[in-house]
Amino acid sequence: MPKSGSTSKITRRTALAGLSASAALFAMPRIGHAADETIRIGFPTPLTGPFAAEARDQVKCAELAVKLVNDKGGIGGRKVELLVRDDKLNAGEAATRTLELIEKDKVHAVVGALSSAVQLAVNEVTRARGVIYVSISQSDTINEAKDFSKYTFHEALNPHMTTAAVARQTLKKGMKVAHLVADYAYGHEMLRGFKRAQASIGADNVGEILHPFGAADYSTFMPRLMSMRPDVLCISNFGRDQANAIKQAVDFGVKQQMKIVVPVILHNQRLAVGPDVFEGVVGGANYYWGLEAQSKSAAAFNTAFKAANGGAIPTDYGAYGYSGVGSLLAAMQTAGGTDTDKVVDALEKLQYDLTKGPQHYRKCDHQSVQSVLVLESKKKSAMAGENDLFAILANDASSDDMLRSCSELGHAT
Repeated sequence: MPKSGSTSKITRRTALAGLSASAALFAMPRIGHAADETIRIGFPTPLTGPFAAEARDQVKCAELAVKLVNDKGGIGGRKVELLVRDDKLNAGEAATRTLELIEKDKVHAVVGALSSAVQLAVNEVTRARGVIYVSISQSDTINEAKDFSKYTFHEALNPHMTTAAVARQTLKKGMKVAHLVADYAYGHEMLRGFKRAQASIGADNVGEILHPFGAADYSTFMPRLMSMRPDVLCISNFGRDQANAIKQAVDFGVKQQMKIVVPVILHNQRLAVGPDVFEGVVGGANYYWGLEAQSKSAAAFNTAFKAANGGAIPTDYGAYGYSGVGSLLAAMQTAGGTDTDKVVDALEKLQYDLTKGPQHYRKCDHQSVQSVLVLESKKKSAMAGENDLFAILANDASSDDMLRSCSELGHAT
């Protein structure tokens, strides 16, 4: 997911500066003898800040994954506890909280982080101490050899996957494409992904404009973008930035001149500004509740979440919390406990389907190979109900072919 922090611009340097199973797996019987020690999972996520809505959804779904395992007797008779910490969307804060989780709370593994830059800070702490970390934040960087460790697993999609899927549905040879990009790592990675996809399709780049993280006013950018006369405008930002940028683009009449696409279309931001603003906007997604019509695991996930949350539906980033924690616990079931090397081995061999179809962690970089959705926001008259937000344009099946190669990422092959 997005790379950001407490300032308007964050880099890898500032990120590191803070450091001075399928659903059936949840129903597995108890294994071994009961132990007194609780299995503790650390869960840093930005409960405060502009991504708080997505973070709260992550927590709810992570808690559901824990509950389902505990309801079946835990793992080897040991109950599981989720220790949630607010990383405040800040790399230094995340590093401090993660270190506390490991040294003070004695967690057996860590799952979480919604910002990619924060994710890298968490990863530096966990890999230095030999603790398993399952990241649930979009990032290309964490898959690269320089940031990889045997303890690092990446459950989320990455920018290469989402931009390629969106581009296939929206771009054609000869189209002119302009970009409005958040000026931090998330935006830069998405821009790189879109440009790579454009080149393969034969679409032409006509301009790029960077904006600061957390910008409230996009009015100065819109006339410049419109003067480029693109066929498609790619807006690469996240959270409230996405909602504000699209709303102001619509106010300027941008949609009358060009198609708006985003690398990741967000459930919560669509709800925040309503159907008229987002109508026709196309974007990638890891999950949408409407998958229940074509996926048994999505239907089961929706049902379990609704039962635990008063009938509410799970969201895209919430699903990451469920599958990130769920895949880890499934591996612990297979490993028979929390021995780190055994759990790493189990994760590397794990075949799981928790929310939408088959997934597995690729051996070389521990990236979760999974399907990618492309969604289009519905107009109000086409909505069957308040939760009927998107039409599914494509559901690209999971395949190693949708990833950058291991050698490109710097891994030995």
